[in-house]
Amino acid sequence: MFLIGTLANTSAIIIGSIIGLMLRKIPDRMRVAVLQGLGLFVITLGLSMAMTGLKNPLIIVISLVVGTVIGVWWHIENKIELLGDWIENKTKGKYGKLSEAFVFASLIFGVGSMAIVGAIQSGVSDSNSILYTKSMLDGFSAIIFSSAMGPGVALSAIPILIYEGGIATLAHLFSSKMSSPIIISDITAVGGLLIAGIGINILEIKKIQIANMLPSLVVVALIQWVLIHGQGILNAIIH
Repeated sequence: MFLIGTLANTSAIIIGSIIGLMLRKIPDRMRVAVLQGLGLFVITLGLSMAMTGLKNPLIIVISLVVGTVIGVWWHIENKIELLGDWIENKTKGKYGKLSEAFVFASLIFGVGSMAIVGAIQSGVSDSNSILYTKSMLDGFSAIIFSSAMGPGVALSAIPILIYEGGIATLAHLFSSKMSSPIIISDITAVGGLLIAGIGINILEIKKIQIANMLPSLVVVALIQWVLIHGQGILNAIIH
């Protein structure tokens, strides 16, 4: 079944987060040091992804601008913060900043070639080998992230389920039309920049409203899809 890999991935995130929460009795100074280390790693990971996928810089810039305008218009950052604040109030704030951990983990687990290619592989061929490998990596990462950042990491399993499951379903329905390496490359580049921004937030260098930039991932995919298939569609309409 083409959704088994997605279910395995989300389960690994939840299980890893639970284990990490059981290890939360760590001195604050050690937790701060761990977060700083994570911040440096996340920036490096994001920049690496961005440079690897940066084949069309103009499209990347346009996508970031348009996607950010959409995100600000929809108040995505504010809505996520309100959701996190509501949960924090219900839990009396004992678990820390849920909204930041949620956005951070959602990007780390959801953006990247493994998530996209794995979901497409699952949908097109019913093979889940990539997502099984990603599940192992995400599970161990969730232990580390949740021990330092709290249960917001576990909440990221929800968008990952929707995101990977959605890609796998579309790939299953439309087969090879979703597997363009150009689209995957551009999504990886935009996602890498967003991940680098998350790292900057972790290190408290500058507060960047990353959630407002999330629509950029959809915008860049749509732009490339239109560029790839637009001429064929136009010719079909004309004739």
